[in-house]
Amino acid sequence: MTIQTSFHGESILIVDFGSQVTQLIARRVREAGVYSEIAPFNAAEEAFARMQPKGVILSGSPASVPDADSPRAPDVIFESGLPILGICYGQQVMTEQLGGKVEAGESGEFGRAFIEISDDCVLFDGLWETGERHQVWMSHGDKVTQFAEGFRIVATTEGAPFALIADDARRYYGTQFHPEVVHTPDGAKMIANFVRHVCGCAGDWTMAEFKAAKIAEIREQVGDGKVICGLSGGVDSAVAAVLIHEAIGDQLTCVFVDHGLMRQGEADQVVSLFRGHYHMPLVHRDVEEMFLSGLAGVTDPELKRKFIGKTFIDVFEEEAKEVGGADFLAQGTLYPDVIESVSFTGGPSVTIKSHHNVGGLPERMNMQLVEPLRELFKDEVRELGRELGLPDAFVGRHPFPGPGLAIRIPGEVTKERCDILRKADAIYLEEIRNAGLYDAIWQAFAVLLPVKTVGVMGDGRTYDNVCGLRAVTSTDGMTADVYPFDASFLTRVATRIVNEVKGINRVVYDYTSKPPGTIEWE
Repeated sequence: MTIQTSFHGESILIVDFGSQVTQLIARRVREAGVYSEIAPFNAAEEAFARMQPKGVILSGSPASVPDADSPRAPDVIFESGLPILGICYGQQVMTEQLGGKVEAGESGEFGRAFIEISDDCVLFDGLWETGERHQVWMSHGDKVTQFAEGFRIVATTEGAPFALIADDARRYYGTQFHPEVVHTPDGAKMIANFVRHVCGCAGDWTMAEFKAAKIAEIREQVGDGKVICGLSGGVDSAVAAVLIHEAIGDQLTCVFVDHGLMRQGEADQVVSLFRGHYHMPLVHRDVEEMFLSGLAGVTDPELKRKFIGKTFIDVFEEEAKEVGGADFLAQGTLYPDVIESVSFTGGPSVTIKSHHNVGGLPERMNMQLVEPLRELFKDEVRELGRELGLPDAFVGRHPFPGPGLAIRIPGEVTKERCDILRKADAIYLEEIRNAGLYDAIWQAFAVLLPVKTVGVMGDGRTYDNVCGLRAVTSTDGMTADVYPFDASFLTRVATRIVNEVKGINRVVYDYTSKPPGTIEWE
């Protein structure tokens, strides 16, 4: 499925061959002030005709070019005379389709590599000079062994003699490394050079343009229909609600499903913000008993997510009938949710986990979805929120998952365990704010582990729960590093939690990055 928009300015088409990081390419293009859309390789010809882009970028892929059934780019792209940038698999498939040769490597090249600049190239403008050596990020098994006619080598690595190739006459460029990921420090500027200097885009696209395009899209999709928007208490659903309300006004009814899995005091904050500040129609459904009884005895994380997703939809459908038959369900789904659940574009990317509002949806659903944030990352949603006038204090809040505390309690979820976790989490976040660290951290939260340990409190023996603390830094949620608290901070938090939260007698800190871990524990 291609992202359909009503934006008609300069744009770049990104052909998706199923890479897990295709959306990062779109992100880098937008950071350069140029609008982009993603289309799977098998729908790219239609997208190309509709968009009339200024250039094309071919993504990476888990596929292997030498395989007979591996995906290819539409011929119309090469016949168009437009600039093309091929990344990893994109470089290989462009080489193969233009008459070069790609072979399966006996050993791959993965992770950090260092590139030697052997010749000038427009992609290097303001960045790299001939003879210099720079860090890039590799992730490939196959490699180009013979480039197509018209190309020249402009950079090499030990494992990739064709690390960057260029055909200046046709404005075709191919990188074996991944410039879209943060581990290639100059990669974003290289992509900006392609879209600005090679494709000739002005770079004047802004979040204001995105907002206007989305409002027009929502009006076109919804028409005279009624929309229910689920508020979770997080930034995503709030921004989606304000954006949709700006588009269709009183056709929108917000529904806050109070499932008993929220952080401390969060339910009151949601009701106050939307009823008191934004004056939106808001239905507050207290269904804690329904959710907790349904989760009783459930320990598998996928079953938790699917139950929560199904029950959310059940509640929404009930409310749809109450407001006179809503035709649409709005959700604050973001791209990292989608790409980890199923391919964003219908391409062959690999499923990591299902999300309550993506892979966790039941097959039966009587409303159409409105997901205006579906192609955005978290920081872009925050930028959109500011464009919509939401207060910084709200827009800057840490992400909170739709399934709430259910995926921060490995094992069975009960009211008692939720209450214990709520108190520990509130202490942790309070100490983070007191230390002035909240805005430096992407996401921080406590986890209640399904483990009990022996402790000594006063003169007595205890046998209570273990609380895990998690804090990470990130820009888009696709990768994350551990936040390096000093020992005194962690000691202070642990002491407060053990002293103030009955039921916890031990606190540990999670030092796992993403990958290999995910940010949430389930």
